[in-house]
Amino acid sequence: MGYKTIGKQLGEKETTVGAIIQKWKKHKMTINRPRSGAPRKISPRGVSMIMRKVRDQPRTTREELVNDLKAAGTTVTKKTISNTLRRNGLKSCSARKVPLLKKTHVQARLKFANEHLNDSEKAWEKDLERICKEEWAKIPPEMCANLVTNYKKRLTSVLANKGFSTKY
Repeated sequence: MGYKTIGKQLGEKETTVGAIIQKWKKHKMTINRPRSGAPRKISPRGVSMIMRKVRDQPRTTREELVNDLKAAGTTVTKKTISNTLRRNGLKSCSARKVPLLKKTHVQARLKFANEHLNDSEKAWEKDLERICKEEWAKIPPEMCANLVTNYKKRLTSVLANKGFSTKY
């Protein structure tokens, strides 16, 4: 009886039947044998813990994750953490060395907000109109002409990058 006939009777493909028979002839068993390679250092429970912490606190460092696992009884390296995160669909990146807003910026913003909280809409409208006209007057006419002549190239670049950033 051929592989094709057996496959039709079992409802399996001919190649599947052939592979199972070859496995039986070679190893005298049909179950999957263990794969080569080292076992995972981090258990599924440890992976869940890592993913939960990173999801709740995205700015968590690899060093913090290593220490958390060490406290749970698993010793791993930062590279192992990176590999685990990548395997679970996360990409790593370096945290900013400097915060986006410094303390002086935050204080200045709070001061401005407190000073202008009770301003009327008319006052804001006049100020914004004045500021916009001043800024528009600062733009050289050559720059506007350049933007108009290159608009097609810019739009083509946006489409080519599927909406992501371009060199323009």
